[in-house]
Amino acid sequence: MANSLSISRLSAGYGLVRAIDDISVSVSHAETVVLLGTNGNGKSTLMKCIMGMLRPSSGSIIAEIDGVQHDLVGRSTEEIVDLGITLVPEGRRLFPKLTVEENLLLGAFRPTARSAIAANLESSYETFPALRERRRQLAGSLSGGEQQMLALARALMSAPRILLIDEPSVGLAPILVSRTIDKIKELKDRFELTVLMAEQNFNQAVRIADRGYVIVHGQIAFEGRSTDELNNNELVRKFYLGL
Repeated sequence: MANSLSISRLSAGYGLVRAIDDISVSVSHAETVVLLGTNGNGKSTLMKCIMGMLRPSSGSIIAEIDGVQHDLVGRSTEEIVDLGITLVPEGRRLFPKLTVEENLLLGAFRPTARSAIAANLESSYETFPALRERRRQLAGSLSGGEQQMLALARALMSAPRILLIDEPSVGLAPILVSRTIDKIKELKDRFELTVLMAEQNFNQAVRIADRGYVIVHGQIAFEGRSTDELNNNELVRKFYLGL
């Protein structure tokens, strides 16, 4: 059944500061959409609104999960996760003093995922073999790349329908960025996920994206209906490609 996300004319901020203004973004079933923008332009604010961590001042967020529509505005983060929407946050936000496996098990919080813990754990280890080898190692002792893999696997443990990923390349060496992006595509294809990814590394993001948006100063400056349109846009060429 279809799993999609539709954000319409969304505005939100912190106190008197408006971080995003009149944003409209959509992600269709089993599609990867990239939200491109440098730091401070509102990408993380949008993610927080979707996850119920920040209440928007106006606009709507509608998620279709297994063919049923849900209005996310006003719902708690727990309720949104229970629907099947999961965020891989910027900076990974692991529990450093818990083991790899303990971090993974915490990802299986929502009721639907609890009944499939063993299967999802095995699936996570199949997808990320290094985590199996380090399952009893403290998460804080992993390398940056391994921590990012753990963050992705923890999200997988919740059996998501819609996956939000905020800045997966932050703090990683270029070769690890490439591997991480490849794994995101692998997860999307294998589990038929609907993916919204916020990223500032244009070249890596467009390798796996179906299409995308450019966000500047909290507003959508350009919508690319394909990666070709993104590559050929003057704004993108100036700020991301140096042309």
